[in-house]
Amino acid sequence: MENKQSEQKDISPAEAVLLGALGPGVNGPTWNTLKTTFLMLGLSLAVMLGLAFSSSDSALTLHVIFLVLITAGLFLLLSCFDNVVRSFVLA
Repeated sequence: MENKQSEQKDISPAEAVLLGALGPGVNGPTWNTLKTTFLMLGLSLAVMLGLAFSSSDSALTLHVIFLVLITAGLFLLLSCFDNVVRSFVLA
């Protein structure tokens, strides 16, 4: 019984909050909402990119490509962070 108490004391308060807040099932709907939002943003940016190419305006096309790259980068970072958190919580 003393071993269990000493194991619990080894966890810092910051790790306890992280494990509690990011535990399985706690933020699942939030992650799904964010991913759905990024998907809809990606679709709208794809439409904007198509319109930019059809207008033959190179400045507009470059700006939309830049927005697409930012969105893709944020989505990848979110997905990587989600995978790291899940592996940390499940370990």
